[in-house]
Amino acid sequence: MGSTLSVPLKMLKDGILHPYMKAMPLLILIRHGQSIWNAANLFTGWENVELSEKGILEAKKAGNQLSEINFDLVFTSDLIRAQKTAEIILEENTKSENVNTIKDFRLNERHYGDLQGMNKDDARKEFGEEQVHIWRRSYDMPPPNGESLKMTAERTLPYFDEMIIPELKEGKNILIAAHGNSLRSIVMKLEEIDEESIVKLEIPTGVPRIYSFENDMFILQK
Repeated sequence: MGSTLSVPLKMLKDGILHPYMKAMPLLILIRHGQSIWNAANLFTGWENVELSEKGILEAKKAGNQLSEINFDLVFTSDLIRAQKTAEIILEENTKSENVNTIKDFRLNERHYGDLQGMNKDDARKEFGEEQVHIWRRSYDMPPPNGESLKMTAERTLPYFDEMIIPELKEGKNILIAAHGNSLRSIVMKLEEIDEESIVKLEIPTGVPRIYSFENDMFILQK
């Protein structure tokens, strides 16, 4: 389903394509800007915390980078840090008007269970560095009373297939503002990344990941 062959992004945005080519719809994934708990090194999960000052600036920078893309639809999680990131991006946009934003818990970050609200260094001291690493970076080992990446994908991917793919097939430009692990599960599908490799993929806060969509293929724009 995925490919890394690309048409320059400016050409996609401006519609400067071969006369026999149609402008391809774009899918933009973005992890929310830094949250106040990211800054404090706390496990956040489903806790509903605000963006930090740095996170607000990251969202504004992303909005500036994406300012000339005419978004048709925005999807975010049920958490304020993702919603606020999407709001800021749209505020910086010069092409989009009256864009509908759809919020759904299925795009939420993975639930960190008993680790939520805990300092990551304190968790390593209590449970051991190796155990915390397994919880954070294995595909199918959840923390106590929490979710693994596999469990996160089991809610995120059906939602993506049912709600987002049909909109792309109608030619719409889509923004998804979500979280490191919910986006990681989507990237796994789009780029056909295996379970062992996807857990190593870092998705930084506030950095757009842009795909064009053509013939049911997602093409990562480099």
